[in-house]
Parts: sequence; C-alpha cells; structure tokens
Amino acid sequence: MRCPIARALAGALALVATGVLAPLAAPTPAAADVIIGGRPVRSADAPWVVALSSRDRFGGMRAGQFCGGVVVAPTKVLTAAHCLGPDVLGTEVEEVRDLRVIAGRDDLRGAGGKEIAVLEVLIAPGYDQGANTTDLAVLTLSSALPADHVIETARAGDDAYTAGTQAEVYGWGDTTGGGDYASTLRAVPVTVLPDETCVHAYPGGAGGRYEASTMLCAGDTRGGHDACQGDSGGPLVARGRLIGLVSWGSGCGRADSPGVYTRISAALGSVAGRL
Repeated sequence: MRCPIARALAGALALVATGVLAPLAAPTPAAADVIIGGRPVRSADAPWVVALSSRDRFGGMRAGQFCGGVVVAPTKVLTAAHCLGPDVLGTEVEEVRDLRVIAGRDDLRGAGGKEIAVLEVLIAPGYDQGANTTDLAVLTLSSALPADHVIETARAGDDAYTAGTQAEVYGWGDTTGGGDYASTLRAVPVTVLPDETCVHAYPGGAGGRYEASTMLCAGDTRGGHDACQGDSGGPLVARGRLIGLVSWGSGCGRADSPGVYTRISAALGSVAGRL
C-alpha cells in the first residue's frame, strides 16, 4: 500500500536556480479513472463550492487553484488544514500575499464570478499534521457572499452520515490519476462506507491510520470514483448537507483504498464560536 497522500497540490513549488518560484507537477498517484466516473457541474448548481487560489504560488493557468473549499456562512469558508501548510504552499500561509477564494466561476481559465480575498485563517486547534486528524481550517472572507451560496452542515446524529448513503464529492482536481487537472468543476458519486471498511484499509503504519472520531470514509467498493490531488478541502455532500471535506487517501479511485474525509460533525466542535 502506498503512503497516504494529502489531496492538495503537495510540494507544488520549488526554488529553481534562477531564484524564481515555479510550479512543479503534483506527485503521481496510482493510475485510475477518477472524475471520469463523475460529471461536470455548473457553479450555479453548487454555488457553495469555491476554489482556493494563489497565482503567486501556483501560476495563472487555472487562476492559481490549488484546493477546494465550501461556504458555510456568507463570510466563512471551510477547507482542509493541510491545504494551508508549507508542504502545499511552499511557505507559511501568512506569507501568501494573494490568498483568495473564487466563487461562481464556471471555468477557471475564464472570467465571471467573484474573487474574494481571505482576511483570516484559523487552523482547527485539534489538527495533527502527522495523523491527519481534525483536518479543518476556517477562512474569513473580506466581503460576504450571497446567502444562497451557503450550504447546511450535518451535525452529529444526522442520518446523512449513515453507511450506505449516496453522496457526491466536488472539486477541480486530477481527473485521471496522472496529473490531468480540471478547469471546470466536477462532481463524483461515492457512497458513505462503514467505519470498519476504512479501519481495515488504513490500520496504521505506512498506509496511515483511520480515526473514526474525526474522519469519514467514502468511496466506491468497485473503484473508479474518488477525489484526487487538487481536490483537498472540497465538500462531500449527502442529502443536501455537508458531511465531509476531502482530506487524504492512498492512490485515487482504488477499490481497496477509499477516500478519507474530515468528519464535519466532529470538526465543527473544535472551532465553535468562530463560524
């Protein structure tokens, strides 16, 4: 089993000999059909999905997109904490001068929608980078998005977390497992899986450890439907409610390695009073 991989553009920047920061390719995961198993989505049909952007860090080809996020209040966006660490950004988040969210844009290569600056970044106090637990950050925006951009969050006990529930995960990440990043939003159907499935897949050691208290397991037992690199922080939605954020996994779209998500009902407790 491969080592667990965070599903952002990990290690995406390096200082070249000229002293100019240039983007590098993301690590190549196991080959699989990923977003190909899904469908394109118009931003108007999922207005609560936003792209995290920094052109300084990731270039302008896809508007600097490197992770996803989800709007949970007019000025609040949730994303994965690991998206905002130096392994992804190549520097501390405080040094990123142009951190923004992009909302309402159908194609990252075009115009339209809104680009809103991020005023404040709060990493969940319980986040453990080594264990991937409580992989959550709250972004405060410089201006408010419309109320219809906000999605409801599923609290503890919500039946949307029940194993067997059909869900969808959204993002602009790798569509093949080979570094083919989408410029338009995609949605992939997955199924909420029993915690025991992920405990078996990720018992610890090199493959990572699944912790049901802060994580959620979802995927396709046949393989072929999953999030991948570039999708980190994007929403997992079931029954119209947010239940998870793309966090980590082994490869992409593998039947024996489901996707692991931040469990929203647990993570929100760690940032109580900040939403």
